[in-house]
Amino acid sequence: MTDDYVGDPAVQAEWDRRYADRQQLWSGRPNGALVAEVAGMTPGRVLDVGCGEGADAVWLARNGWDVTALEVSGVALERAAGHARDAGVEVHWVHAGLAEAALPPRSFDLVSAQYPALLRTPDAAAERALLDAVAPGGVLLLVHHAGMEAQEAHDGDFDPADYVWPSMVAALLDDAWQVEVDEQRPRVAPEGGAGAHHTDDVVLRVRRLR
Repeated sequence: MTDDYVGDPAVQAEWDRRYADRQQLWSGRPNGALVAEVAGMTPGRVLDVGCGEGADAVWLARNGWDVTALEVSGVALERAAGHARDAGVEVHWVHAGLAEAALPPRSFDLVSAQYPALLRTPDAAAERALLDAVAPGGVLLLVHHAGMEAQEAHDGDFDPADYVWPSMVAALLDDAWQVEVDEQRPRVAPEGGAGAHHTDDVVLRVRRLR
């Protein structure tokens, strides 16, 4: 893992503060939608976008995937790397923002973004980075909390208009993509951890045809 962060320093600082405030922010278990959607897929190269403390990355590696895990928070990455060492699995850690990471294009069989906090930009950089990372024949799996896109802005804290939602990624799809899943479903929520109060997911699973 490298300490050379690539991205917006303010975003890194914000997420470092969030992680530093708690000994463990998330549940430590893989996201239910990921487990359900990956079942039956042949393991290959996977990009875990916004890997947090590494539960999804470790689970994927244990199940035979070649994992690249990207995260803006160095605090979270240190925890994730420790969990991977404890589990005896290898993960390639990338300390960067998604749009700034300069990932090899069209090189991942699966791009997984579970409840990502991706900032919206006029050029749709994050949305395009998600799609650009998927190899021909590969899958983008984007999961988010249902209903958040339409929420009112919170005072000085959270404005949905600042972030990327599955509908924005879906709007960029052309005939090179096949939509396999685009639905709202009850969330299989791990016990404990931030976000446990959300009850429904929006799941977008699309495959690059060429």
